[in-house]
Amino acid sequence: MALDWLIRDNEVKDHNLFGDEHFGTEPPCTMYEKRPLINPETGEPVEGLYTAWVILNNPAQYNSYTTQMIKGVIAGMHRASMDREVQVIIFTAVGDRAFCTGGNTKEYAEYYTKRPLEYAQYMDLFSKMVDSILHARKPVICRCNGMRIAGGQEIGQACDFTIAADTATFGQAGTRHGSTPTGGSTDFLPWNLSMEQAMYQATSNEQWSAYKMERLGLITKAVPIKKNEKGEWVRDPRVITDKYVDNGEIVYGEWKKGEEYKKGLELLKQLKTDWTLLDAEINKLVWTLTNTTFLCLMNTIESIRIKKRFFWDILKSTQIYWLAANMNVEAFLGFNAFNTSKLTGKREIDFLEYRRQLAQVKTFDDELAEKVLPKPKK
Repeated sequence: MALDWLIRDNEVKDHNLFGDEHFGTEPPCTMYEKRPLINPETGEPVEGLYTAWVILNNPAQYNSYTTQMIKGVIAGMHRASMDREVQVIIFTAVGDRAFCTGGNTKEYAEYYTKRPLEYAQYMDLFSKMVDSILHARKPVICRCNGMRIAGGQEIGQACDFTIAADTATFGQAGTRHGSTPTGGSTDFLPWNLSMEQAMYQATSNEQWSAYKMERLGLITKAVPIKKNEKGEWVRDPRVITDKYVDNGEIVYGEWKKGEEYKKGLELLKQLKTDWTLLDAEINKLVWTLTNTTFLCLMNTIESIRIKKRFFWDILKSTQIYWLAANMNVEAFLGFNAFNTSKLTGKREIDFLEYRRQLAQVKTFDDELAEKVLPKPKK
């Protein structure tokens, strides 16, 4: 045989950096699972080929990520990238209420506020989590099983594709809680929306439905996950899902209003969750991606990802220090207001009083905080 005289090392190398220390099974944790790749035409597993599932497991806190969970996502993305048998990474979460609502506010309020160096180190981990998605060596699908808000919206946008439960909602929360959507959203949104729509989405904290996200091209597909007592599929009853124009305005994907919204919300509570259609759509996309040549597929994905990374890579390092410094001021107010909501009945500071304090050139001290933070209920 030609070149049979060459000396070759045939020992298979292990390129994975992490063991199992960053994964768990009991919440709060990140879980890692390797599942057989399924042929959607036959329903049978394909021998020797798999998908990797990186799963946020903190449903009691809407799958908000703790410091340890961030490490799990980084480790999961790397492990899947280095596993030759894994073809696609599925990033999802436990339950049907939330994919992720961002950082764990309890941890923020009780540990990180007024500790800027600690938060800078935390934000370095967060930055690496976004990087681990944007640099994954396999396609990444966000299986969006519920709310994708704040930092959850940012890590979700870092994924290559999103197949969402049609009951999922999407949006930011930062500017109402003393933070900023600069963990990716201010970088990613202008690529997908007009500049003004990106500005509005980043600042208003308005939640958009999965159908509106699909209409605007911000997710790949919205899929029903609810059934009624007859076993019939029901699309999110809170949302206008008929494709028509009302007085020149496209209303598909907009929230119903007033009593209609309340009726839809009550109906939603009575429906049962069924993942069949969503996971079938996931399998279909996995199958499509797997039936390509690997190197050409990943080169194509990277060629698009680099646009998403462009502004993120420029700004991510300085944002770490700005967000850390902010833990001494507005983030201290916002996260503590949210964290004490069971005591006060309110999740947000008195914004108007805060603005008055600033206008009066008051020093940012405990006296100012006392005036704007919600008071415990008597």
